[in-house]
Amino acid sequence: MNENKTTKIDIQELCSELSTMTDFMRWGASQFVNAKLSYSHGLSSPLDEAVYLVLRSLHLPVDTPDIYWTSKLTNNEKLNVINVLTKRIDKRIPAAYIMQEGWFAGLQFYIDERVLVPRSPIAELVEAQFAPWVNPEEVESVLDLCTGSGCIGIACAYAFPLAEVDLADISIDALEVAKINVKKHDAEQRVSVIESDLFSGLEGKKYDIIVSNPPYVDAEDIAGMSAEFKHEPELGLSSGNDGLECTRSILKQAASHLTAEGVLVLEVGNSQYALAEEFPDLPFQWVDFERGGDGVFILTKAQLD
Repeated sequence: MNENKTTKIDIQELCSELSTMTDFMRWGASQFVNAKLSYSHGLSSPLDEAVYLVLRSLHLPVDTPDIYWTSKLTNNEKLNVINVLTKRIDKRIPAAYIMQEGWFAGLQFYIDERVLVPRSPIAELVEAQFAPWVNPEEVESVLDLCTGSGCIGIACAYAFPLAEVDLADISIDALEVAKINVKKHDAEQRVSVIESDLFSGLEGKKYDIIVSNPPYVDAEDIAGMSAEFKHEPELGLSSGNDGLECTRSILKQAASHLTAEGVLVLEVGNSQYALAEEFPDLPFQWVDFERGGDGVFILTKAQLD
């Protein structure tokens, strides 16, 4: 019996045995556990991911009340849901890529495999307008360096309605996605997309806030990543043997691109310990997050100087 025939029989059986959204959510979660999937791209458990994929594959909002979950599906809806759930299992594609959407700071963004899936704890800082490190009323310019999908910078445009925001990245592919999101959020008047290898394309520009989630994964962790991470662009993850190549360059150049009261907000993930050891004289202010996450520091221009 070939694989295609087995899959076809399974689908037929599922369509006859499962009928409601709840049925498929339960089945999907069970299959995800059995397949030992990795949950590192925004959804924290097999059930959360199954619920999300069932709802979105039916074109329903993620906050659809559970009273509707007992609704019976049509045969075509069942086939669509099964296709999405089995794609997640068979190809280990992160849910965000399957549905081509990601969420950051409560905002929806277009996402595909040209960019990383949004999941940075920096979202919590954006929502708080980077208080108490900046005065929100005085923020006139923001740089989202290594922007990827543009989610951090676009969220900053919402947080600081009077600020001009630049989205910079070395990847042309990533910038194409960022442009889609700038248009999606009707932000063309205040948000610019710039091709730049770190600061190389930003000569003479200064910002009140430079925020960045750059590549920071070391070679050992890259080699040990789950299959889900293989769908993400390595350019957005890998940063040399110790994970600090990009961070070193940013630290050396950031001060010259900050205004007098400007701040640098940088995520380095698990590389934070190696970074603190390498730069013992820098007074890194490591951020504590209420919703989880770590490895994000803040430095002022004066501290960088």
